[in-house]
Amino acid sequence: MNSPDRLAVVTGGTKGIGLAFSHRLTRMGFRVVATYRSDEESAQLALHEVKKGFSVVRSDVSDPGEVADLAELVRTEHGVPRILVNNAGLNIDRPVLEISDSDWRRVVDTNLSGPFYTARAFAPAMLEAGGGSIVNIGATTAIRPRTNGANYCASKAGMLHLTKCLAMELAPGIRVNCLIPGMIDTEEMRTRYRVAEPEYREALLSGIPQRRIGDPDEMADALEFLVGEGAAYITGQKLIVDGGQFMW
Repeated sequence: MNSPDRLAVVTGGTKGIGLAFSHRLTRMGFRVVATYRSDEESAQLALHEVKKGFSVVRSDVSDPGEVADLAELVRTEHGVPRILVNNAGLNIDRPVLEISDSDWRRVVDTNLSGPFYTARAFAPAMLEAGGGSIVNIGATTAIRPRTNGANYCASKAGMLHLTKCLAMELAPGIRVNCLIPGMIDTEEMRTRYRVAEPEYREALLSGIPQRRIGDPDEMADALEFLVGEGAAYITGQKLIVDGGQFMW
């Protein structure tokens, strides 16, 4: 797996956990193409930070036309990916009776349709080139719902079954698994759960047996396992990295 000729595509790969994935894959010897939708500043910072073997492309995974263009651009300018990481995601939280049609569509189109579009676009060339690995990045709310997130929870629950369907239909050439983060130290998580405030942090940690928040590099460790030879007989599965918070 440590060949500089190998290519990986990471959607949403320019910040947060996605950036940790991009870092790790380049360290493993992969050239990485990371996508972003609108945050040009983060994309440029990622380019400066990762540097060698790393490039960024603006692409909205919720748009099937843009995904088809992305796949063609990657094929012609970079080659055929061995690894596809579907990390791009979107949250728009509202009480269920206040979710607009647009709120619903944008979240489901990004979180569920997006991975379908990318798999459909990249898998034929991957299979022809000898196969590879697709990793969908899920969420614990796919199994245990929360309030004000019906669109997000439903999209991530759908991703679990999409993972299994892809694993069945793309086998044996492409393995497809779902990697699910728990409480991982990202800017979004720190803001959402107010972890800088001792009261909120303690309440959060009390529900995690390991009594700590995870690091993005620990998610990258799990990704490295799933795309590596040590996971050659693993497909259609979910791997939860959450310090024991949910134990599903």
